[in-house]
Amino acid sequence: MIKLAIVSPCYNEEEVLEYSAARLTALFDELVGKEKISADSFVLFVNDGSKDRTWNIIKKLHKENPYMKGMNLARNVGHQSAIMAGMMTAKDWSDAVVTIDADLQDDLNAIEEMIDAYTAGYDVVYGVKVSRQADPLLKRLSATAFYKLQRRMGVESIYNHADFRFLSRRVLEQLSHYQERNLYLRGIIPLLGFPSTTVDDVIRERTAGSSKYTLRKMFGLALDGITSFSVKPIYGIVYLGIIFVFISILIGFYVLYSLIAGTAEHGWASLMLSVWFVGGVVLMSIGAVGLYIGKIYKEVKHRPLYNVEEVLCDEDKQSH
Repeated sequence: MIKLAIVSPCYNEEEVLEYSAARLTALFDELVGKEKISADSFVLFVNDGSKDRTWNIIKKLHKENPYMKGMNLARNVGHQSAIMAGMMTAKDWSDAVVTIDADLQDDLNAIEEMIDAYTAGYDVVYGVKVSRQADPLLKRLSATAFYKLQRRMGVESIYNHADFRFLSRRVLEQLSHYQERNLYLRGIIPLLGFPSTTVDDVIRERTAGSSKYTLRKMFGLALDGITSFSVKPIYGIVYLGIIFVFISILIGFYVLYSLIAGTAEHGWASLMLSVWFVGGVVLMSIGAVGLYIGKIYKEVKHRPLYNVEEVLCDEDKQSH
């Protein structure tokens, strides 16, 4: 039997939190009964600067339910950093960690399969979505496009895997050495190189509330995923520059021919079009390079990813 920690980041989840806690409690009771996990396993809810009653509900659950622990971050730091905060706290209390969003859209039945895979020798088990019908159409289309773009850019990641995964304690120990500010766990964990496998993850619709992962946040995550693990956009800019140099040479020959043949016409339309087009490409290129410089700027400051305001746990039960 292993001591399992389920880490669940929460941001304004007051509508669904108590229901999720009840489902996780039932899961733990079942797994303890099957002797898959020890009775001192726990759920660690990480409050990521929620503006509603989420933290008060977590404190209430902690008082009433021995499985429930809580962690309150001093401010909102984002989904990836909140997961990291929870994992780094839970790794000293447990043998393994499963990360899952508080809305529990991921398949809880897959957690038992993850534990069996760990018993079979795998340190990392990814939950891979086999169906996204519960997601809105726009989210399905954007997610598919994002995964394909990642592959084209050379980012090593698991297709259709989000942040539902099982990690052994030795993986967490190695992960703790990664001090990146621009955190993208879906790209970092495959780089660790430990034995890994996948299980099917059939997602379900939210029971209550709405997704806090807006289109803007998804776009930001996509940028982090690509620019933190690939320099192909920079090479793309170089190749684009070479193409424009080649085109400008051809245009130069055409202009020279027009002058000799006497067919050149004075006009401003083509000139303005060229200026705007090339100007737009230059600005786009500078912006892409600026993204990388901005990431370097953040990394060299070495600021902490998160600040913990309060942790709810039974200290005598968390020795390991």
